[in-house]
Amino acid sequence: MNDKTAALAQPTTYSEDALPEFSPMPWTLNEIRAAIPARMFVRKTWKGCLYLARDLLVVAINWELALRIDPLLQSAPAVARLTPVGAELARWACWLVYWWFQGLAFTGIWILGHECGHSAFSENKYISHTIGYILHNLLLTPYFSWKISHHRHHSNHASMEKDEVYVPKTRTELGIPKEEEAEFEYEDYFGDTAIYTLFMLVRQQIFAFPAYLLYNVSGQKKYPKWTSHFDPNSVLFNKSQRNAVLISNFGIASMVMILKFACDKWGAAEVIKYYAIPWILNNHWFVMITYLHHTELDLPHYREGVWNFQRGAAATVDRDFLGWMGRFYLHDVAHYHVIHHFFPMLPFYNGEEATKYLQEFIGDHYHSSTTNVFRALWTSYNSCQFVEDEGDIVFYRDKKGQAKLRPAEPYRRKPTPAASST
Repeated sequence: MNDKTAALAQPTTYSEDALPEFSPMPWTLNEIRAAIPARMFVRKTWKGCLYLARDLLVVAINWELALRIDPLLQSAPAVARLTPVGAELARWACWLVYWWFQGLAFTGIWILGHECGHSAFSENKYISHTIGYILHNLLLTPYFSWKISHHRHHSNHASMEKDEVYVPKTRTELGIPKEEEAEFEYEDYFGDTAIYTLFMLVRQQIFAFPAYLLYNVSGQKKYPKWTSHFDPNSVLFNKSQRNAVLISNFGIASMVMILKFACDKWGAAEVIKYYAIPWILNNHWFVMITYLHHTELDLPHYREGVWNFQRGAAATVDRDFLGWMGRFYLHDVAHYHVIHHFFPMLPFYNGEEATKYLQEFIGDHYHSSTTNVFRALWTSYNSCQFVEDEGDIVFYRDKKGQAKLRPAEPYRRKPTPAASST
């Protein structure tokens, strides 16, 4: 469903019975795959390496230009020409531009490491894993550890019981009674001020990924407290994966030592300016990308018995993310994410064409949005609050307890005995 269709489908006066009904897709994964030409799945190592070389060149050019910011704009001629205040404002403006574009460039490199983790970069798994390991270590992501949990996310996407990340909270988990069982105001549960909501959103964007890696924030709720990607004995991993976790830890420790050496040699302030701030923005961008892919009022979540891989794969949304910048720097990962969930090994550079075939086949089960992504982030963060405790298929409800879609009758939650007798 696209933005326009969703807007037309939204009732003017809220009534649960008037909501559009949703039925899960009936096709098998093989039927869907047959609709995509086989050439779309061909991975070309040389092509992936060209994209990697381009990204590394962009990072190097950005870095080289940034090296000139302070010497140029703190020089006597610049101060004389621009005035001290003008030169300082120009200097900060240049740093902001650098951080913006270097953050995007870092994210593009991180995305290529992500492609390596899916073996979408090359048919040769050793090439994929070697490149992915190096790229993710450079950006402080434990390659093999995250690859393992991310694979489980793909294998169980939109499953309430088994998905790894962005699992919706339920009514009971938030302590909200059922409407038919008690009188209450949703405002009592969701009455946060806009300033507080903005603070929590910024906190998510900056700290969510490191917190997820360290102790499973926003991850599967059934895991023990303090579940960590850095613990080889974590429930995230089986015994055969222990060495992979240790190798990932070694890579991160090595990168930390490199950063410590850089701080000792050039100073912490320089490391923060050239590396740390773009790294923080890298975290922000891919948290924003993944959050918006998986958080929307019209995306279903499934419970055991109804969930299957292809239904879960369709429960994500393609977004026009930053226009040309998203397409160039982010390798179309946000623009064509639905096809990636169906076929994670399909190379990113075939995403646009493959999406056309997918959309033609699955029709209204394909989701896309052209809403400005910053507006979408604010809207989704404020709207997508919880799902019901019962029902084979559930949809997010907003701060008024209202949904945008409802499951078709066979998949709805059954009313409580007290409610059904009234």
